[in-house]
This record gives sequence, structure tokens and C-alpha cells, in this order.
Amino acid sequence: MITLTLLHPLQSIPAQSWTFADDEPVIRIGRAADNHVVLYSAVVSRLHIEIRRIDRGWEVVNLGANGTYIDGEAIVQILVTDGVILRLARSGPQIQIHLGVSTALLVTSRRCSATMVNGACADVSSLQRGSVVVSGEKDTEIGE
Repeated sequence: MITLTLLHPLQSIPAQSWTFADDEPVIRIGRAADNHVVLYSAVVSRLHIEIRRIDRGWEVVNLGANGTYIDGEAIVQILVTDGVILRLARSGPQIQIHLGVSTALLVTSRRCSATMVNGACADVSSLQRGSVVVSGEKDTEIGE
């Protein structure tokens, strides 16, 4: 099992999370509506990253025009370690990855369409397939 957690833009607290089974071969994250996780942010590309299942576990592959960063360093392709935090673009949203049993505080699903409201998971019917509107980042970088 792999859990992706979108972190609040101003604090490192969970804003939303998605859990996927280990048999999912690829998890796509980006602005396009057909991704597994959709993030509406000007600095996120239509297909920004893929998280791929490999023999050794999971790997992250950057496909975004504005890059993907871990601890301020740009990555192209990297093996996932439990708890790693990815930043999509230099000023974009942060996603933390947890491997194994989900310990997230949110109720999650494979195609989550829920968000946190006053500390509880609430349905947001206007969002599709795990869509999230991300605010708090600078819009100085270009999306795809």
C-alpha cells in the first residue's frame, strides 16, 4: 500500500490523502483531469510526476516542465523512501509519501474525492477523481 498526502501550503500538516494498493502499476499526478491525483495549480504540469511500481518498491519520475524537488534538490528519477516529501515545482504543492499500512488521519480511497473541512473528511462533489485546488504558491513558474 502507498499513501500520498498533500501537505498544507503554509504548514506541514495533511490537507488531503490518497491510498493506492501495491498492485497499482503507475500513479499519475498533475493538472489534467485523467490523472489519479489532480492538483489545480499554475506551476503543476498536466502530467507532472509518475510514481511507478518496480521490483524494489516504488520510484518517482519527474515529467513536469517546472521540475520536482526533494529537500530543494531537483530530481529526475528516484527510489521512494517512506516519509519522503516531494515538492512539485520550486514553489508548488508538497506531497508526502508513506509506504505500507496507512496511518493517515483521513478517510481515503483509490479515487478520493474528499477534502478536509474542520478536521473531518467531507465529500466535495464538484471535484473529480481526487482533484484539489492548491493555493499558497507563487505563480511565477509556468505550467505545461
